[in-house]
Amino acid sequence: MLGVMLRACVIGAGSSGITVVKALRDAGVPFDCFEKSDRVGGNWVFGNKNGMSSAYRGLHINTSRDRMQYSDFPMPRSYPDFPHHSQIAEYFERYVDHFGIRSAITFETGVTHAELAADGRFRVRTDRGHDARYDALLVANGHHWDPAWPDPPFPGELDGVVMHSHDYHSPDPLRGKRVLVLGMGNSAMDIACESSDVAERTFLAARRGAHVIPKYLFGRPLDRIVTSARVPFFVRRALGRGLYRLAVGDMTRYGLPRPDHELGQAHPTISGRILDRLTHGAITPKPNIERLAGDRVRFVDGSEERVDVVIYCTGYKVTFPFFDPAFVSAKDNDLPLFMRFFHPVYSRLMFVGLLQPLGAIMPIAEAQGRWAAKYLRGEYALPSKAEIARRMKAERDAMFARYVRSKRHTMQVDFDDYLAALEREVRAGQRRARREARAS
Repeated sequence: MLGVMLRACVIGAGSSGITVVKALRDAGVPFDCFEKSDRVGGNWVFGNKNGMSSAYRGLHINTSRDRMQYSDFPMPRSYPDFPHHSQIAEYFERYVDHFGIRSAITFETGVTHAELAADGRFRVRTDRGHDARYDALLVANGHHWDPAWPDPPFPGELDGVVMHSHDYHSPDPLRGKRVLVLGMGNSAMDIACESSDVAERTFLAARRGAHVIPKYLFGRPLDRIVTSARVPFFVRRALGRGLYRLAVGDMTRYGLPRPDHELGQAHPTISGRILDRLTHGAITPKPNIERLAGDRVRFVDGSEERVDVVIYCTGYKVTFPFFDPAFVSAKDNDLPLFMRFFHPVYSRLMFVGLLQPLGAIMPIAEAQGRWAAKYLRGEYALPSKAEIARRMKAERDAMFARYVRSKRHTMQVDFDDYLAALEREVRAGQRRARREARAS
């Protein structure tokens, strides 16, 4: 009913959690926010005290500054188009202080368990002894912190070091070593490039092909070209593919495997350095690993290389350590949600930033936070259960038809299209809420 106020709990004060906190505070919604670390920023805090950050010393964003910033708090113009992680972390610190929301966050407090109580409210317990019930729960614990290792693991053992990219912090330990990086995502490209600056040899092994996209085209960040949701998607896709063929060309020319999918059918790999390092011979491309063999690695083409360090850039698992898996879990990284936000069964359970956009998560999380605030104030009403189910099926059918079937592509959205659809849905939900208020 319009005007009903619900009390909420926000789990996490990373880049998604802090913008939700601001939205709830601005809307006058009562809430608690618990953050396991001693500061905001989550994954963007290098060496984060909570041990969950995947940032490495040389990390820069691969979404441009203006596409990543919050709508009401622009990044400083002194920042480069693709800032360093330390600048992004500083930006988040400035955000919470500018809007005066730091005091609304309870730091160094991890949520140990959350469950749906018999009264329909959420019981939340923390490692500091807090135990309370809330009408709504907003989960913003991130999805780039729980490493996913090759499954099944490669046979054999390596005499040297085998690690996941989550535990990579700098290229210093790689100096003078023979390094194998496995993966074709953004982290793999970054780490391979950093390794090539200091290692004796750097190999880049691919389990499957990928389209590598440069950060700039025609002197502009690529993610600011042909992105408007007002342009039909098929037009944007055709233009993007044409520009890509012109600027980059065939991946096999760089020694990389030919992608088994079209551009736009998988999450993009964005790198401004990798193709240069490949063409200069600083990085040697290799096919997938067959087995680890002592001081060597054997590849599926029968070749072998002596290797000291293997770094698996094989992504992350979507996990919620505070939920009983029988209550909520993301098997194979797949958790179906209404518009990637509302749980379809427990409507007062919301997941902030649990999506993989062709663009940055931060502006999307900002819009989701405002959406949640309207819902918790009774100013927005969800569609019927039947309509939610119908729309979720249509959205998932379209996603799985477009993207390569893999654990990496279970929550894809197009940045501009999603924000436009969210805006339309909020307006529709506000009309439903007003009708329900008049009917009551």
